Amino acid sequence: QVQLVESGGGLVQAGDSLKLSCVASGRTFRTHAMGWFRQASGKERDFVGAINWSGGTTWYADSVKGRFAISRDNAKNTVYLQMNSLKPEDTAVYSCVGRRSFLPVSRVASEYDYWGQGTQVTVSS
Repeated sequence: QVQLVESGGGLVQAGDSLKLSCVASGRTFRTHAMGWFRQASGKERDFVGAINWSGGTTWYADSVKGRFAISRDNAKNTVYLQMNSLKPEDTAVYSCVGRRSFLPVSRVASEYDYWGQGTQVTVSS
């Protein structure tokens, strides 16, 4: 079982940047596709982005493409979400997710097996 712990959320102003981190437990991190989802209050959960196990492939939602970047450091069991040019509509709880070993990246929440507890990101206008 892989446990995920996010950090780095907070309150920022529109246009600011924020970097989220997600540390995974265990020794198999380098074999897991990882991703980020977000859920704003009263809204459905949305895909933000994902990265394959090697870090060579990334996917992004159209709403964040060009502003957000996912990366991973397999030596540190950590995946990152760099968020730039933040907008009020980016306000949400951001959750780190992972798939079982060697499965490809996905935009579908139900295809992820591991979820973090989430971290709140609030962007004021």
